[in-house]
Amino acid sequence: MQVPLLDLKLQYQSFKAELLPLLERICDSQAFILGPQVTALEAAVARYSGCAFGIGVSSGTDALLLALMGLDVGPGDEVLTSPYTFFATGGTIARVGARPVYLDIEPSTYNLSPVAVQRFVDERCEAREGGLVNRATGGRVRALMPVHLYGQCADMKPLLEIAKRHGLAVIEDAAQAIGSEYAGARAGSFGDVGCFSFFPSKNLGAFGDAGLCTAQDAELAEKLRVLRVHGGKPKYYHSMVGGNFRIDELQAAVLNVKLKHLDGWTEGRQRNAAAYRELFARAGLASTVTLPYEMPDSRHIYNQFVIRAPERDRLKAHLAEAGVGTEIYYPVPLHLQQCFAYLGMREGDCPESERAARETLALPVYGELTREQLEYVVDAVARFYR
Repeated sequence: MQVPLLDLKLQYQSFKAELLPLLERICDSQAFILGPQVTALEAAVARYSGCAFGIGVSSGTDALLLALMGLDVGPGDEVLTSPYTFFATGGTIARVGARPVYLDIEPSTYNLSPVAVQRFVDERCEAREGGLVNRATGGRVRALMPVHLYGQCADMKPLLEIAKRHGLAVIEDAAQAIGSEYAGARAGSFGDVGCFSFFPSKNLGAFGDAGLCTAQDAELAEKLRVLRVHGGKPKYYHSMVGGNFRIDELQAAVLNVKLKHLDGWTEGRQRNAAAYRELFARAGLASTVTLPYEMPDSRHIYNQFVIRAPERDRLKAHLAEAGVGTEIYYPVPLHLQQCFAYLGMREGDCPESERAARETLALPVYGELTREQLEYVVDAVARFYR
C-alpha cells in the first residue's frame, strides 16, 4: 500500500466543478491584481479568524515581512521568537535588519515557552528609556513572535501578559494554524498582526504561493495595505518604502472556493488524529511513541500529526520502504543554522528545540485518508519496533 504524506488530488475533485468556471471568468476579464476576489477573501478570512481586517499578500513569508515593516521593526531592534520553526520566522526578522532572539520551546506543544521568554526578560534585559533593552547586545527588544506550530496555538495568555508589561508588539506566525483556537479565540486575533500562509500543503492552500495578514487596528491595517504596494498611495506617490507583496486574483479565487470546505477538511484531520490515538494504543505503542499533545480549551487543526519516536531516522527509512510518506519538521533549529552563526548561539542553548529536531516525525493525516491506510501506517510503525 502507498500512503503519501499528502495527496491533494482527491480534495481537488470535491471543488473542481465550482472553481474552474470562476477561473475562466477571471481569465476572460484579464483583471488579475487586487480585484473583487481579493477583497472577498480578505473579509472572509478576517471574519473566520475573529479579526477586524484582512490584508492579502503574496506568501506567508511576505506576511511576516510586511508585519515587521508595518510595526517599524528594523536595525537595532530585537524580536523574541522560537528556533523550532520554518526558516521564514527568523529569516524575515533578519531581512528587516533586526536581530532574532531564539528562546526555547515547550516540549509538549513545540511552541514558544512563556517560561523561557520570562527568564530571558528577567535575567538578560533591563528597562531603559521607556523600553526593554538586551544588556548583552544593547539592542531594544521590540516584538514577540510566537509560532502556532503544527496547527495548535501557542500558550498566548502568559505571552501576551509579558508583551503588555514591556510594551512589545506581538506578531503571530499563524502560517500553519488557520482556524485553531485558544481560550475561545482564533489564531491571528491575539496580537497586533496575524500572519497566515496559503502554501498548497496548508489546511487552506492556494494553487501556488499566497498569504494574508490580519489586524484589529484600522490604522495599522491601512499601513499594511499601502506597504504591500511599494508604500504608494495614491499610485506613484510614496510616503514609505514598501514592497511588492500583492496577492493575485486567481489565488484569491481558489482560496474563496476552498474556504467553504475548510472546516470539513479540518474535521477529517481531527478524526484521523483520533483514529491514530486509538490505533497506537491498540498496537501497544503508547509507551514507545509520543503522540501530539492537545492543550485544554483549544482547537488543534492538525496541519501536521507529529510524533516523537525512538530511532527516528531508522523509523523514517523503514516507513519509506513500506510506502508511507513522512517528513522531518525541522532537522536543524534556527539557532544552529549557519546563516545565524553571527548570533553566537551554540548547541545546548535551546535543548528542547534540539531534542525535538532529533526525535520528531510527521505522519500522513489529511482528511481523505482511509481507515485502512491509517491502520497500515500504525502497523508499519509497530513492525519496526517489534
